[in-house]
Amino acid sequence: MLLAIDIGNTNINLGLFKKNSLVRRYQIPTKNKKYFFSLKKIISKNEIDDAIICSVVPNASKILEKDLKRLLEKRPFIIGKDIIVPIRNLYRKPKQVGSDRLVNAYAGFNLYGLPLIVVDFGTAITFDVVSKNKEYLGGMISPGIEISLDALATKTALLPKVKLERPKELIGQDTRNSMLSGIVYGFAALTDSLAERLKSKLGINAKVIGTGGNISLMSNYCKQIDKIDIDLTLKGLSLIYSNRQ
Repeated sequence: MLLAIDIGNTNINLGLFKKNSLVRRYQIPTKNKKYFFSLKKIISKNEIDDAIICSVVPNASKILEKDLKRLLEKRPFIIGKDIIVPIRNLYRKPKQVGSDRLVNAYAGFNLYGLPLIVVDFGTAITFDVVSKNKEYLGGMISPGIEISLDALATKTALLPKVKLERPKELIGQDTRNSMLSGIVYGFAALTDSLAERLKSKLGINAKVIGTGGNISLMSNYCKQIDKIDIDLTLKGLSLIYSNRQ
């Protein structure tokens, strides 16, 4: 089996794949840097042949690579180092694109077709755009939902810290619900508006795929998202591993 690992700023998502089918899923908080025992528990219960990592947190990558080498007695494959995502990257400075964004783009067009827009509701919200010719055109990055909610509490004198959840009403009638409504409906409006603008460039038939930790919440409010795939990055890693040269 293959252990696919997506290291994000908030969480590390891990997926066990057997012949490109996701059979089990795990999650470890990224800030907990003692990954060894969590990995040991996963590996001891499963017959893992290889591991592949994409990461936007270099320090966490180094720790995980060392731990996996010790536990599996072989190095994991690292996206961008050992394997280049097989997609034509038209970013002005290609190395600036996060490996997770390229993996999402690759998974998206293999699983859902072209042209394509991937919206990832993670620590940041990213939009990634792939042309009908399988070209990664670039995208957009905006502050994440929880980052924005936290900023309201930390950058103001009177607004409280609020846990992200569904707002009870569109027109908030207390501070907490006003904040939740503004954040959730506001980011839904941002998502729909940007998706429409991107479709005007790509073509109205462009598919919009939603993924990331907050997609389950936001999918209830975004009208432009055609398909939800919370495991898109992990699936992309499995596909890239299977198709590597």
